[in-house]
Amino acid sequence: MIISEAELQSFTGVVQSHPHDFLGMHQATVDGKQGVVVRAYLRDAKAVSVKNLKTGKATAMTRLSEDGFFEAWYPRTKELFGYRLLVESYAGTRSEIADPYCFLPTITDSDLYLINQGTDHRVYEKLGSHVREIGGVKGVSFAVWAPSARRVSVVGDFNGWDGRYHPMRMLGASGIWEIFIPGVSAGAKYKFELLNQYDPTPYCKIDPYAISFEPPPNNACIVRDVSGFSWKDAAWIAARDKTNWQEKPVSVYEMHLDSWKRVPEEDNRPLNYRELGVELAKYCKDMGFTHVEMLPPTEYPFPPSWGYQVTGFYAPTCRYGTPEDFMAMVDTLHANGIGVIIDWVPAHFPRDDWALSGYDGTHLYDHADPRQGAQPDWGTLLFNFGRCEVRGFLIGSALSWINRFHVDGLRVDAVAAMLYLDYSRKDGEWIPNRYGGKENIEAIEFLRTVNDVVHQYHPGAITIAEESTSFAGVTRPTKDFGLGFDFKWAMGWMHDTLAYMKEDPLNRKYHHNKLTFAMLYQYSEKFMLALSHDEVVHGKCSLINKMPQPDMSGKSANLRALLGYMWTWPGKKTLFMGGEFGQSHEWKYDGSLDWHLLQYMDHKGVQNAVRDLNKLYKESPEIAALDQDYRGFEWINANDGDNSVLSYVRKSLDGKTLWVVLCNFTPVARTYRVGVPAEGHWDEVFNSDAECYGGSGQGNFGGVDSEAKPWNDRPNSVEIALPPLATVIFRKKA
Repeated sequence: MIISEAELQSFTGVVQSHPHDFLGMHQATVDGKQGVVVRAYLRDAKAVSVKNLKTGKATAMTRLSEDGFFEAWYPRTKELFGYRLLVESYAGTRSEIADPYCFLPTITDSDLYLINQGTDHRVYEKLGSHVREIGGVKGVSFAVWAPSARRVSVVGDFNGWDGRYHPMRMLGASGIWEIFIPGVSAGAKYKFELLNQYDPTPYCKIDPYAISFEPPPNNACIVRDVSGFSWKDAAWIAARDKTNWQEKPVSVYEMHLDSWKRVPEEDNRPLNYRELGVELAKYCKDMGFTHVEMLPPTEYPFPPSWGYQVTGFYAPTCRYGTPEDFMAMVDTLHANGIGVIIDWVPAHFPRDDWALSGYDGTHLYDHADPRQGAQPDWGTLLFNFGRCEVRGFLIGSALSWINRFHVDGLRVDAVAAMLYLDYSRKDGEWIPNRYGGKENIEAIEFLRTVNDVVHQYHPGAITIAEESTSFAGVTRPTKDFGLGFDFKWAMGWMHDTLAYMKEDPLNRKYHHNKLTFAMLYQYSEKFMLALSHDEVVHGKCSLINKMPQPDMSGKSANLRALLGYMWTWPGKKTLFMGGEFGQSHEWKYDGSLDWHLLQYMDHKGVQNAVRDLNKLYKESPEIAALDQDYRGFEWINANDGDNSVLSYVRKSLDGKTLWVVLCNFTPVARTYRVGVPAEGHWDEVFNSDAECYGGSGQGNFGGVDSEAKPWNDRPNSVEIALPPLATVIFRKKA
């Protein structure tokens, strides 16, 4: 036996951290004689021989342990040679295999440098599992960052989930462990088994970079090779990256994959990715939405989290199919002209002991101090944005969704929780930054970097911040010291508007400022108006049931008026599923939307109204071009609180396209005079009280002619029939 007893026991005792120094082929000197030694550690091997690939000669190896440690000594051979292992199993099968321990690292020194620096923007192509062919040998390379681990092994269905047989090597001082295992192929299940510095008991963790998982409770990673997927959206991607979305209509349909639509005939199962692609494309195209936004499609273990407690930051959840199925869904949506935005959650991660928490026995991804590393509201852990490798992990996740899965945008969740160290914390429960302030400097720099690199590689991709504070410059370019997002959800507009709409119409005149206040800060950021999933859960009621009228007809009229106001107010649009047809129940994450309600006009009418609003919005790109520009909006009368009426103008930059919008938030029909910015005929292009929407049908017979009668400080005016609880849009084109 050439190997020492202590070294042998380091393998059989599963504590060996430098396996490549012993396993495989090595030059050695024994009793003053130079030679070559070959060692192999093989599960279920009864006998093993070394086959010289040049001579074809096979040399039997000596078994050194009952669990399959073998060694062969070549005393008169000084040069290393190519070889294979001939293995006879206890079952009597014979096979010829390549030795995992005869391959050079699959990660270069320059890769290691960039990964440790957090600047390898394709880190997901190095770490994780990858199907490769090296020197004519097919297999899978595995790599994981675990700098404080004593030992790391790959375990899987290819080695009986036994950590003895594929221990990995650490590459220098990088903290990255790596191995190439011949014979493993796509579809194999695996995890990493680690031994940390503090506990003698090994434990298993998922691969943070895995792109596929099996369902809970096992949560094993699955080797996938998605490089062969045949994309057909090159024209879409090229056009997207030439588009300035600030100046285009953006109408987003926010939805939850599990609960959008189900198949009652098949045990009420949710649609799979490929079915979703077809059905969503058909629906969004019919309804006129430009984009679909998915609540996190990333892998997660706990359904009531709706996907926001992420464990697989690179993986589409397995609940609806494979990564290739997810790609097919995106491809189908693109083929139908629908962009895809996903909710992305870089703020925090759950405490599940098989995922990122305590990965290598240390607080690898979070802070050790709970005043920095724990999120009190959600019971989760906050990422340590000051650590280079953590930043690189998250930046790689963002880019992989756009590069690998062709998504068109990221809506970044919980930005406020990232920006402030005292978020949801009392005095004494947080640590100030190095300047004594409450801003999370590392998180701010991380967000700026993410936005920069996303737009560097994909100038047409959209980034959206869910940010609820008055933090300045969320959508300002990073070169001007902003965060660099394209849009920010208008949380203030949302809360004020819904608070207003909940009021009885008799009382709305006392809350008129809730509608007008938003214009004071409207152009401080590039806003996206959102009526989101958060507003229709946890006892908040569905959108239609927030409306104060006792009957469904009155509630529907209120909702149509609200949506008309939303679609004509400056800013891009986001509406959560169900809101577009007046879903009655609160959103249920584990059940389908109530599509059967569309048989009733109170709900079908809301859907018809949203469809027509989207059509009008998309047919008027010159209006949408000034969604973020003060030159596209003028008040006509912001002060008619006594009648609960708002009137304003939306216009194109050249002034050739004009909208006059009136919103009546009382159930009283009025004859109403309003000043207009131009003389002539004004077409009534939308009236939320129209019979086709379930309204009373009061209106202006298609349009009105102006009179040279000064009103609202304008030389021309029109007198209109203003229906009850309605938004009316008049358009004039030069």
